Amino acid sequence: MPYMMGGFPDRETSVAVARAYVEGGADLIELGVPFSDPLADGPVIHAAATTALGAGATLDSVLDVCGEVSDRLPVVPMCYSNMVLAHGLSEFVRRLGEAGAAGVIVPDLPMEEAAEIAGELRLRGLALIPLVAPTTPAERRRRICEHAEGFVYVVSDTRVTGERDDLPRGLADLVEAVRAESNVPVAVGFGIGTPEQVAAVARVADGVIVGTRLVRAVSEAGAPEPAAKAALDFLKTSREAMVAAGGRRDRVG
Repeated sequence: MPYMMGGFPDRETSVAVARAYVEGGADLIELGVPFSDPLADGPVIHAAATTALGAGATLDSVLDVCGEVSDRLPVVPMCYSNMVLAHGLSEFVRRLGEAGAAGVIVPDLPMEEAAEIAGELRLRGLALIPLVAPTTPAERRRRICEHAEGFVYVVSDTRVTGERDDLPRGLADLVEAVRAESNVPVAVGFGIGTPEQVAAVARVADGVIVGTRLVRAVSEAGAPEPAAKAALDFLKTSREAMVAAGGRRDRVG
């Protein structure tokens, strides 16, 4: 499940990257909506959001990118709750549906305030993807998993997004606990930046989310064609590592 920042560094490049994700065998795209003051994003993704906003990216332009590929694989936008509030719940969900989105991730929306948006999304056949972290208390985690739709996003550690040298200890135990409490697949994100780490996570989870590594590759490429190639090469190499490690082709990503 590769992540990309919509509109980064411009619309042409982001469309090229989205198409490369499709060609590279992604099973689902996490599509970031740029926001000036993110809570969970590390410096690489934050800088990408700032660049995208400077280039004129909006919710509508990012959803245009979604529409470019949503007929070929599921796309799940990731945005902060201010975007939902600014446009109004019904209008926001309508735009998601018209773009062909499969659901949405709202990382700063607490479980206690999620019922209304989850219900509105459900009416359009869309999923509100919940997040679980290592610090989520067991009872709260159980309640989140009990009502999960689409998949559960397991945040691998408590730091912001970014590449890490090592996967956190206890990740396999956390994934196993979430799987036991949920009826939907379990995908892991944050800190996964090499094909070897992708393969390691694929051995314990149903899905692997890669963000910062791919955003950095796009940033370093400097133009649509090399950006698409860099993304494609990473996905293909990661897929090969997953297969070699025994990962299933029918995983989430």
